[in-house]
Amino acid sequence: MLIDTHCHMNILVRNFDNKEPFKEFNTQEIELMEKIIFDAEKQLVTQIINVGTDYTESYACIEIAKIFSNCFAAIGLHPNDITDTWQNDILNFRQLLLKTQENKIVGIGECGIDKHYPNYDLKQQQEVFHAQIQLALEHNLAIIVHSRDADEETYNVISQYYGEKNFRGTIHCFSSNEKYAQKYIDLGFVLGFGGTITYPKNEILRSVAKMIPLEKIILETDAPFLSPQIVRGSKNNPTNIKIIAEYIAKLRQEDFKNVMQTTTKTTKNLFGIL
Repeated sequence: MLIDTHCHMNILVRNFDNKEPFKEFNTQEIELMEKIIFDAEKQLVTQIINVGTDYTESYACIEIAKIFSNCFAAIGLHPNDITDTWQNDILNFRQLLLKTQENKIVGIGECGIDKHYPNYDLKQQQEVFHAQIQLALEHNLAIIVHSRDADEETYNVISQYYGEKNFRGTIHCFSSNEKYAQKYIDLGFVLGFGGTITYPKNEILRSVAKMIPLEKIILETDAPFLSPQIVRGSKNNPTNIKIIAEYIAKLRQEDFKNVMQTTTKTTKNLFGIL
């Protein structure tokens, strides 16, 4: 079996750009999710973690997890979705975390630092990042870290918690070099690899994937974004986890079954999934 550790199935079936209050999925959306899950299972992808980027989408991820037995939720505030009322989002997350098991919450994120777009507020991003790490520590949950054009800043925040009980997580869509790969691994983190590893320009990323222990790799799609090269241009979806696993197996000259079993075991240990 394979696990998609980072999916946005809610975005695959609904447009959340208007940020209207979310109540429930309609019948058509549920049927579409059923098909996505069915197609994924045919490609050996038997579990999916849907990841929130703000309160509305985090709540939607929880609803997906409640509807489908093989889905789980992560709740978090993406650095590009921070508003001046972000403290209210943290308070709302706390309410969701009062029922962690019932809500099938297995992680906090995606959260982190993003310097890609102009006019970012680094100080605010760092403050919100710290607040979400505290949530993860309080509830013994893994953190799912978003880091874009911010290797040093991201590492500096995470390293402050090294040695804290239960502190663990993954660097989502890892895109840096061998130096930072090792630095994150030394902190006890794992690295998430998805479709970007198949892109022609990403030789450094492929070098990292060959260098690090297989036990430090987990698989993700970031669906509907970042489809593997072979299906680039189409919406990404959890079925493509098998493409990524096969690519990494060939890259590392490993048996596909070993890649599948090892990444699944790492994922289950990280997120506490049975």
